[in-house]
Amino acid sequence: MKKLVLVVLGVTALLPAMAVDHEVAYPTGYRQWSHVKSMVIEKDHALFASFGGVHHLYANKKAMDGYKAGHFPNGAVIVFDLLEANRSDGAIVEGDRKVLGVMQKDAKKFPATGGWGFEGFASGDKTKRVVGKNAATACYECHTAQKGRDFVFSSFRN
Repeated sequence: MKKLVLVVLGVTALLPAMAVDHEVAYPTGYRQWSHVKSMVIEKDHALFASFGGVHHLYANKKAMDGYKAGHFPNGAVIVFDLLEANRSDGAIVEGDRKVLGVMQKDAKKFPATGGWGFEGFASGDKTKRVVGKNAATACYECHTAQKGRDFVFSSFRN
């Protein structure tokens, strides 16, 4: 009986170390990755309430391979950098960062959301996660419309 209790206690103590990390990593150095595209979403756009402003998309090497192939490999990371859009002297200029959105491909870690993990970092602050366990409804639900494109809206333009 003592051996059984010790085994149960030992396994229980190991469980946190064995837990699978299902968090999307903050993309350090993403502004040095390939720039995929930029866009300004203004007030008359349907997505203005959620995504209004200037946004830039960046892709790591594996994501660039995915854009070319039409299917993204594990390890692909796409960053959606959303900033306020301010008007100044007839130009639209970047303001404060609103959110840094991240898609990270890992079919084993994120099977319920098409193999992609989703996260948003408020103001680009890696400690302020805004998606977390709500990825299925906050992100993936919209991305299902792009299932034929491996759940990715953007395209790379040479």
